[in-house]
Amino acid sequence: MAKDILMPALSPSMTEGTLVKWIKKEGDAIKQGDVLAEVETDKATMDLEAFDAGILRKILIQGGEKVPINTRIGIIGAKDEAIDLSAPAKLEAAAAPPPKKEETKAPATATPVPASHAAPSGGSRIKASPLAKKIAKAEGINLAILTGSGPGGRIVKKDVLNAPANGRVAGGSSIHPRGPIAKEGVQKLSTMRSVIAKRLLESKTQIPHFYLEIEIDAKPLLDLRAQLNDALGKLNPPVKLSLNDFVLKAAAEAVRRVPSVNASFEGDSIRQFADVQLSFAVAIPEGLITPIIREAQNKSLLQINAEAKALAAKAREGKLKPEEFQGGTFTVSNLGMLGIDRFSAIINPPQAAILAVGNIVKKAVVGSNDEIIAGHRQSITLSCDHRVVDGAVGATYLKELRELLEKPALLLL
Repeated sequence: MAKDILMPALSPSMTEGTLVKWIKKEGDAIKQGDVLAEVETDKATMDLEAFDAGILRKILIQGGEKVPINTRIGIIGAKDEAIDLSAPAKLEAAAAPPPKKEETKAPATATPVPASHAAPSGGSRIKASPLAKKIAKAEGINLAILTGSGPGGRIVKKDVLNAPANGRVAGGSSIHPRGPIAKEGVQKLSTMRSVIAKRLLESKTQIPHFYLEIEIDAKPLLDLRAQLNDALGKLNPPVKLSLNDFVLKAAAEAVRRVPSVNASFEGDSIRQFADVQLSFAVAIPEGLITPIIREAQNKSLLQINAEAKALAAKAREGKLKPEEFQGGTFTVSNLGMLGIDRFSAIINPPQAAILAVGNIVKKAVVGSNDEIIAGHRQSITLSCDHRVVDGAVGATYLKELRELLEKPALLLL
């Protein structure tokens, strides 16, 4: 019996998806679990897998089109059976894939504030869509110097059109060519960017934010990291700890000490979470996504290092599974590595707090004996939902965080 292929609801906030491209073609034999197509959701680009076996008899929606969830996009059936080729229609009773067990631990997260920064695509072979290649050839643009924002780092039309705006020179010998910096035009919002705009507007207008900022002495953290990396670099394979690994570990441990910040507002009640599902911001071409280190309060520094590295890589490749970015309870956003000294982040609903981490700055400070010395200082700002977190609670959290970062050996216990 013929089975419909439906646009699935791959996240709780998803109402439509973009059918990026079909992996299979009409007439292909399909087994359960085969990847049929790539679908762009409001969070990431994901694989659409087959729930039924048979022959891909008909493709009803072509690649590049936006489709409401539960809409029929193709048909799987036996080779010779009759199939209904009427126009695709949204079906009223279509089952979405069952949620993973981990997803029920906490409400789904949305995408927070900071701007995106495209990650360069790797490999010697240039992956680009036919249209992107055509435009690049007409405009004289070298595809090898472009960063792809499509699935798996694929170069698409907008990457070629925006090449000058990304600091790339399409032609000419001057480092600073004259003329427009970009091709003028209006670009329709992607599914992810539309959700970012909607959720951040809701967050900033409906959540009563307040902000608390501290400046920590980062010298002990820098010293400990250098000592550990010197030893870990001799392992096979070598391990290198980032400053953000220490921040993530400290943020989770501080939540253990002050669990009141690990909560969410639910109208007439406040939900307290038992574990720290630690979201951390990763910039991708379409915006920002927040993968989650599960039960981070129980993870060692090395475990956090390994998980954060693996999740960030999957995020940039658009390969995160829903359970890997849904259900966070507390978020860390670090722009220090991009040279930002301090900033205030917008809360990632339904969470009640987000930590904004700035750059470590070398500056003159007053020493313990009132002398002027060279110091290393780092600004950290906590954004709080005042319906859940009071000023004293937020201040207590930052007090604990300061102790952990200024005495980082505590993070190794």
